[in-house]
Amino acid sequence: MGVRTGTSSAVDGQSSLISAVQAGDADLVRILLHEHSDFDYLDAAFRLAVRMHAGRIAQLLLQYGADSGQSRPDDLIPLSEAVDSGSPALFEALLDHEIRGRYPEVELLEARDLARRWHETGVEAELRRRTGSRDAVGRKRVQDGEYDSVVEFTLGGMTVRDGHGAILTYVEELLGLRTSFEELMDRALAQVDQQDHATWSRASLQLSGRREEATWTAAATLRTSPDPSRRLFGAEVLRLVHLFDDSDEDAFAGPALDLFTGWAAEETDVAVLNEVLVALGEHIDPRAEAALLAHAGHPDAGVRRAVAQGLSALSSPSAFSGDARTALLGLMADPDAVVRETACRVVAEGRDHDPVFADAMAAVLDDTDRLVQLAAVYGLALHDDERCVAAARLLGPPQRGSLEEEGYLDAVCRYQWLRDGRRTSPPVPVSCSGAGNTAQLE
Repeated sequence: MGVRTGTSSAVDGQSSLISAVQAGDADLVRILLHEHSDFDYLDAAFRLAVRMHAGRIAQLLLQYGADSGQSRPDDLIPLSEAVDSGSPALFEALLDHEIRGRYPEVELLEARDLARRWHETGVEAELRRRTGSRDAVGRKRVQDGEYDSVVEFTLGGMTVRDGHGAILTYVEELLGLRTSFEELMDRALAQVDQQDHATWSRASLQLSGRREEATWTAAATLRTSPDPSRRLFGAEVLRLVHLFDDSDEDAFAGPALDLFTGWAAEETDVAVLNEVLVALGEHIDPRAEAALLAHAGHPDAGVRRAVAQGLSALSSPSAFSGDARTALLGLMADPDAVVRETACRVVAEGRDHDPVFADAMAAVLDDTDRLVQLAAVYGLALHDDERCVAAARLLGPPQRGSLEEEGYLDAVCRYQWLRDGRRTSPPVPVSCSGAGNTAQLE
């Protein structure tokens, strides 16, 4: 294994990173990786995470540079074992591009069949069959990958996650098999009220990646379904089709705008409306703005947040319209802290530097929510407003491991760096505190 640069935190031969993996502490692993701690142990930590069935941790290690190709055959587990775990993150980590070729097609086919059995039988039924136990089944929702969750079942000493539908969809994709729209949708809808479930996410991503008229039509048809879950799935697929269309033609941009503009005016389900508004926020068009602003006073905070976030595209390349400006100023004073933070961040990152926005951000520096205060400090720094320095000093350093807080406060350091004329551009990254400190708030 090659030597990597970084700050080692090993004590008496014990690596902090290895200890965090052994404890199954994904948050601590992420913090240590962000601080470049024990990078010499990355590959060993990856192998340990795989053996422990810690898929989320294994994926984190890969993201930070672990070389899965350094793994020997006996360091890895069979694909069938990963399928039995029910963790899509673990299964995908085992099929990282560096080691994918080690698994022959016959093993992939066996993994597909096993995942299908688990998915069709159901985790609880299969656990009872394997353990013979009639005790109550323990259930809890857990994070599996970086963005997805699953439900973890425990019975008779066995613990299994219910991500088999996502594993099945993934391995079908690897094998070049085309699963129908209807079957993929059925897998997603089996996860009730869990749009961020790994099985739902994998199904919608695979369908959106097809970027074809047939898939678009099938998803668009769901707009009129009486079932809100079907409307939600259709809206997500349509949004992702357009979002990931990086071709010069962008053939779905016009149809997407037409469809979502009308849909926003008639949708009654909050979850579906939220998805539609997120989709509208990906269009720079007066019709998208009007459709968003119509919901700025919606009683649901999630919808108001989607409106605020959606307005972010509308200051590029010019200033906000008068109506958008009025809405954002109102949302910065919203009763919900997440809405206030979102609106502050949108204003902060917008091209519209009207002084009214700086004063509005200064007005929430004493907000009861720390992230709202940080977003305001961030915005003042980006708007070249000196008030950010004193406010940041009062807030103190970012919480350890919070990339969000670090990002907000780093903007103040950059502001100071440029204000004082130390360089034509600030160093990257500039950190106000913590590992790799290169600048201090003055």
